[in-house]
Amino acid sequence: MAYENDTVKNVDSFIITGFDHLQNQTFLGFLILITYTLILLGNSMNLCIILTDRHLHKPMYILICNLAVVDIMYSSTCGTTMISVLLAEIKTVSYYSCISRMFFYHLGDVTECLTLTLMALDRFLAIRFPLRYHSIVTNSRLILIISIIWLVGFVMVGFKTSITDSLPYCQSKPVIRYVFCDDPALIRAACVNPEAYFLLPVILSLWLMFGQLPFILCTYAVLAYSVAKLSNNASKKQMISTCLSHLIVLFSYYAPKLVAIVLTRIGVVLTLTERNAMLIVASLVPPLINPAVYCIRTKEIRKRLADVFMGKKVAPIPFKPRSLDLS
Repeated sequence: MAYENDTVKNVDSFIITGFDHLQNQTFLGFLILITYTLILLGNSMNLCIILTDRHLHKPMYILICNLAVVDIMYSSTCGTTMISVLLAEIKTVSYYSCISRMFFYHLGDVTECLTLTLMALDRFLAIRFPLRYHSIVTNSRLILIISIIWLVGFVMVGFKTSITDSLPYCQSKPVIRYVFCDDPALIRAACVNPEAYFLLPVILSLWLMFGQLPFILCTYAVLAYSVAKLSNNASKKQMISTCLSHLIVLFSYYAPKLVAIVLTRIGVVLTLTERNAMLIVASLVPPLINPAVYCIRTKEIRKRLADVFMGKKVAPIPFKPRSLDLS
């Protein structure tokens, strides 16, 4: 390949130029800083509330904890890079720092998608099999499944990262035209024909998008049918409330990705600024919405948070034999 004649072997850093054309970089930097701070506060708060209260050591809350960990990792890998570029004006990122950030960013993306699938399955079992739910979904089984999800993510993203790590570059400090280190950005910065290296990321994205999302939608179609058959309005309202929080989280994660795919398929050519804007929204909005949704809509977390702010002594809530308690 013609590119490879001019490649260099020792790449020490990357230069991020995705924000160079913007006029209000400081304003955007503070906006991202505030968003990232709220992400850390919200997810850390949910983690602390759940981990310090043994009454909340139940499957639904274990899933919320896992999602909080994923959101912190996912947002930190991109958020810290953008904040340093925009506010500290540090545009240079060392090679191995960029590769590691790319790894954890995509690991967060994969594990978040699989976690949302697992949460949809949990709600399906809770509503369709309420009497058998506690015997089917135990804490130990759930932790095992979550561990498998993380292992799958490590293997898949690790393999993709190893390919990206072997790419040749034309400069010792290649230029990344996007806003942080992710796989497409590093591939386009390399001294290769990028189309050949996009096959694996595209396959992974299609599996996450069109493999997981239809399954999740099918579970909610079954649940909607189950709810429609209920004659008790109170039970119907509780089941709708149970699913609504997850649907909000699901929409915030998949909507930006679906919009990008739809726009691309109908022939809309996005500018670099528009691509970067969609990338920022897809990376920061879900981790911001997730803790707010579960904090506001989950009764037990909401009550404990109110007790903390009002200085009340936190007393255990009597156990109720149901997996979800949302209102």
